[in-house]
Amino acid sequence: MYKIRKTDTVKVIKGKDVGKVGRVLAVFPKLGKAIVEGVNLVKKHRRPRRQDEQAGIISLEAPISISNLMFLCKHCNRPTRVGFRLLSDGTKVRFCKLCNEVI
Repeated sequence: MYKIRKTDTVKVIKGKDVGKVGRVLAVFPKLGKAIVEGVNLVKKHRRPRRQDEQAGIISLEAPISISNLMFLCKHCNRPTRVGFRLLSDGTKVRFCKLCNEVI
């Protein structure tokens, strides 16, 4: 189980986009990669598939390794590591290792 999930806010800690912050759009656990909004953009030549679609060079987000991302805590607004904890009712939750708040 990965510590970064869809709709989490993450910060890039390594690579060409170091320091950028974005929302996770998709996670690919078998590949160990994630697609982050506005990060790792690549240019792609696209032709129209439908009559109303625009053709040309477009920018798309490419997958980036999860090891190059760090979770951004909503409570302390800092990049942090994520831990797992069992609550008293038996549910497994993620928590921030810096401020100990449940995510």
